[in-house]
Amino acid sequence: MVNFDYQNPTRVVFGKGTIPQAGALLKEYAASRVLLHFGGGSIKANGVYDAVKKSLAAAGIEAVELPGVQPNPRLSLVKEGIKFCRDQKLDFILAVGGGSVIDSAKAVSVGVPYGGDVWDFYTGKAIPQKALPVATVLTIAAAGSETSWSSVITNDDGGWKRPLDHQTIYPVFSILDPETTYSLPAYQTACGITDMFVHVFERYFTTVKNVDLTDRFCEAVMKTIINNARRLLENPRDYDARAEIMWCGSLAHNNLAGTGRIGDFASHMIEHELSAFNDVAHGAGLAVIVPNWMKFVYKHDIPRFVQFAVRVFGVEENFHNPEETALRGIRALRDFYTSLGMPATLSEIGVAEKDFQAIAGKIRKFDETRGTTGNFLPLTSKDVLEILKLAK
Repeated sequence: MVNFDYQNPTRVVFGKGTIPQAGALLKEYAASRVLLHFGGGSIKANGVYDAVKKSLAAAGIEAVELPGVQPNPRLSLVKEGIKFCRDQKLDFILAVGGGSVIDSAKAVSVGVPYGGDVWDFYTGKAIPQKALPVATVLTIAAAGSETSWSSVITNDDGGWKRPLDHQTIYPVFSILDPETTYSLPAYQTACGITDMFVHVFERYFTTVKNVDLTDRFCEAVMKTIINNARRLLENPRDYDARAEIMWCGSLAHNNLAGTGRIGDFASHMIEHELSAFNDVAHGAGLAVIVPNWMKFVYKHDIPRFVQFAVRVFGVEENFHNPEETALRGIRALRDFYTSLGMPATLSEIGVAEKDFQAIAGKIRKFDETRGTTGNFLPLTSKDVLEILKLAK
């Protein structure tokens, strides 16, 4: 186990009927003029918008609205939000939606007090010093942004998709009501499940030894996701399954699963460029990339792949042929994704082989000295290209 410094300051208010607490909670944190940030019409159709507005009005909090967040949230709207907050002298941001809305709100929050271009934070040219406080009302169990220090933004100019991880952008509080996810299309639910699973998966595949506690924690979260995803396939309005999935999404990315270990995240870096390239849903892109990353790297540590196969998917261990067990684990994950309706190849999501070289060349975090991305097995741009070819 490696040294770590862990904190997660986000307050979580979880369960059915919790959304009406939004106004009182904002008042508790001294909010008075709030940017209400959201996507499209879904929160109006499912009643969440009305519930939030009623709660804010009851608490005497003025809300100024900025809708329009898209999947793979855009820098252009972030900049509009920054100007909006400055001009309107807003003191708090309430993000109502899924990970894209929350990530956009976080970007606005660090951009408001900053004198330069907020994109500087996403390219590593600057480090945030302060931010407007952000709170969330979660409506999609997926990215885990509601309890994480992460935000991912797409720059419309050039199609670059980049993450920011920093302590200043943890939400102050997040309201998680599983009933808000009842109205989600099956495909969106599946994309969210895929994303949260990969958040744990990429922390699980580490080269750090003696991490048994967090190994077991990661395995428990992954198995819970698998079991409850299957329940939701049968009954999308199963509250208990929705609740388990929603809490798994937060636990997957609040970094508790990563304490004492060094995760990989190469698959996320590859997928970011896929979704920047053709705007594919993040979970769908991950469903294609992850099994093929596994095929490319599994020989680097076959025992860990065997452990994953046996403990997470219940694959019967072949003691005479560990490699066979490892490969069955890879197939089990791929089959789980396809059972959710996720794609298995790049061609299914509209990415042609002629585009592979350009995508591989844009992957973030190619260390200037090593020229690689990822930690489990550091990958060069040539390696990434080979993974894309496996996934074609």
